Amino acid sequence: MEAVLSKPRFHLDLWLGFTVHNWILDVGRPVVMLVLPADWFPLNRPGAAEYLHILYNITTPLILLKMLERSPRTLPRPAVHLGIIALVMGTSLHLAADSITRRLLVIGYQLHLSVRENPIMRNLKPSSLIDAFELLFYFDDTLGHLMWFVPLFLVLFLFFSGCFSHRRQEEKMPPAGWMLLVPSAAYYWYLITEGQTFILFIFTFFAMTATVMHQRRRGMVPDGNGLFMLYSFSAALFLVALWVACLWSDGVLRKKHPGLIYIPQPRAVYTLHIRQGTQT
Repeated sequence: MEAVLSKPRFHLDLWLGFTVHNWILDVGRPVVMLVLPADWFPLNRPGAAEYLHILYNITTPLILLKMLERSPRTLPRPAVHLGIIALVMGTSLHLAADSITRRLLVIGYQLHLSVRENPIMRNLKPSSLIDAFELLFYFDDTLGHLMWFVPLFLVLFLFFSGCFSHRRQEEKMPPAGWMLLVPSAAYYWYLITEGQTFILFIFTFFAMTATVMHQRRRGMVPDGNGLFMLYSFSAALFLVALWVACLWSDGVLRKKHPGLIYIPQPRAVYTLHIRQGTQT
């Protein structure tokens, strides 16, 4: 009862750190790769993007644990440990596979094509090496992303499930939340498009919506933190819809993403339209 009646607090330090951390260490990796000349770092040694990824792997579990500390709802300790281990393993798989992908980009690999359709793979001898590269991209885009993003979205949902206050204490999102809304929504857009996490994201959003409907029956409404997460997720979905609408008629990208859910990756758009246009 004391937790319900106490005045909720907007966790500005947590959201600011989470947003800055993700933009610098996650979104900043491909930016650094594009800005810094390739000859600054030997191809057989880690580059600036890899060092940013290593820092991301170390600091992300700490931020998620801090979220769980401030959430009234949490998981049993063994489940928390297993989730953190899975996240670290997933980001480590992504680090190893993504570093090799960057070296392939230097020699002309095209991300908007499948592994077997890439020109540099057609003349690869022996041809069985293509299977090894397909395994590499499976670790990167499928297994690594699942182990990375399932614990991430689970922690976000658990934190959201505790962001409610009594209807009498209903409050609006503070100005600091509005300031962080655009970079937060843009990062979720990056996770959905680059990480191909639309299914995880939409299930998390549906679970959040169902939680709001259930809590309203009990006389509870989202506090400032809950509103910030709802608005961020909603704005991210709008950005994804706009992104898909702009690239809806692109036949090459549709061949790259042939499934029912068509969400092109930004790096595939870069190699198809921007890098090729620059080279031309």
